[in-house]
Amino acid sequence: MNTLAARSNSQLLLFLKGGFIAALTFVALGTVTALWENPFFIRMTPTGGFEISLLAVQAVMFGVYFSIPTDSCSTKTLGTGGVLGFLGFACPVCNKILMYVFGAELLLSYLEPARIYLAVLGTLVISLALYIKLKRRRSLSQNSLDVASP
Repeated sequence: MNTLAARSNSQLLLFLKGGFIAALTFVALGTVTALWENPFFIRMTPTGGFEISLLAVQAVMFGVYFSIPTDSCSTKTLGTGGVLGFLGFACPVCNKILMYVFGAELLLSYLEPARIYLAVLGTLVISLALYIKLKRRRSLSQNSLDVASP
């Protein structure tokens, strides 16, 4: 009975961890990219309407990703998806690094029209990272079952 209670508590903690990470991701990235008015950041280009929805999807996937316990994970894939998603819903001319490297004309001509595609691509890459982690988790579970059975 104690192992069942411990497993239940462990699952609850993982669920809470995932929820906390999802909420933190949503609030932090939404504030930094100025998807809503806030006293810290000002958006210089209007939102296209898709940003908050894709940010919410990505935040939930981040939460699910970090709530799955495994020995190894695909954090490079997750990080790549996160960067692509960030570029997809961030204001291109508000990013000082991009402005310095590429200039406003290039960003507004090429990055601004492609932001939706970057955001969707980022979401797909995060989905791939989540799939890889789930697949590894299942294979680890299957291997432990194979070792335990005679």
